[in-house]
Amino acid sequence: MRRDIFQAIADPTRRAIITLIALHAMTPNNIAEHFDTSRQAISKHLRILTECELVKQEQKGREIFYSLEIDKMKEIDEWLEQFKKIWELRFNQLDNLISTIKNVKK
Repeated sequence: MRRDIFQAIADPTRRAIITLIALHAMTPNNIAEHFDTSRQAISKHLRILTECELVKQEQKGREIFYSLEIDKMKEIDEWLEQFKKIWELRFNQLDNLISTIKNVKK
């Protein structure tokens, strides 16, 4: 079963993991140190993020390092872009309304 990336980022722990590994790759143990949960729970979150292709694994010796898959994050950004445009339009309309009200009061 292929998981949906939006289901993956819906979980706050997974979003926090993405934030942690955004700057540099980390091992599951390094990641787990930042959470008040079991190593197994972190592994489950990492598995889901990997299945969604939001993170990638790289074997270095005996360790597995997880890093962020930037291209997949772009997919999220592109989806959000449509809402950014709507919000920007509405804020501009609000700015215009406020300006109009201020001018009427003068």
